[in-house]
Amino acid sequence: MQSPLPPKALDSVDVLGVKVHSVTRAELLSALTQGVLFTPNVDFIMRMRVDPEFREMFHRADFRICDSRIVQLAAKFLGTPIKEKIAGSDFFGEFCDYHRENQEITVFLLGAAPGVALEAQRRLNLRCGRNIVVGAHSPSFGFEKNPKECEELIQRVEQSGATVLAVGVGAPKQEKWIMRHKDRLPGVRIFMGIGATIDFEAGNVSRAPVWTQNLGLEWVYRLIKEPRRLWRRYLLDDMPFLWLIIKQRLKMNTSPRDTRGVKNPQ
Repeated sequence: MQSPLPPKALDSVDVLGVKVHSVTRAELLSALTQGVLFTPNVDFIMRMRVDPEFREMFHRADFRICDSRIVQLAAKFLGTPIKEKIAGSDFFGEFCDYHRENQEITVFLLGAAPGVALEAQRRLNLRCGRNIVVGAHSPSFGFEKNPKECEELIQRVEQSGATVLAVGVGAPKQEKWIMRHKDRLPGVRIFMGIGATIDFEAGNVSRAPVWTQNLGLEWVYRLIKEPRRLWRRYLLDDMPFLWLIIKQRLKMNTSPRDTRGVKNPQ
């Protein structure tokens, strides 16, 4: 079996100042034995331009994989192609399948609406043929600002015996929560920010057709499905991305107004 790549050995690509790792799915499955994994897409990159704390915490992650076909195309346009787009929603299920016989991998799901995480747990365990998911919990809205609830969550995860914590409460909340609390979870070796993946695994939300994902149009599908929640994100906040990529290609200044945050991320 091929030896796993250490995180520092992974090549990275600069997309508007965000360092995204260029890695194949097979390489990532082999390399991900410990550490923090985040999955940047266009929305991540645009949010980091106005949130220096998010930018700093994001670049402390060991694995920063390309979750977006649009980001992959942008990197290619910039002359620094990314090996493979690895959607976090697909990768998490593949990770569980990859470790179905590895008893050292046990997962705790944190996120989604009440009951959804439990259904995702049931389905994943049934598919993997063992109790790979040992705990699931749907936190309250605004839980990250409640020290008592955060303390209870930390204890719940530790008591579950999970070695993997998958947090799906949306960006940048999930990334910030992981980075603020991971050192208090010594039993957990792998942390993942997985967004809406818990809903997908529970069958609560359907994924876009593969052809739309391949064309970089999954955002259109999601916008049609959830227009009230997503219209501002996709039609206002994220639209400047294309112009900024052109500016980067032309070597024009693309720095956000707030230049605090990461210093020489690797």
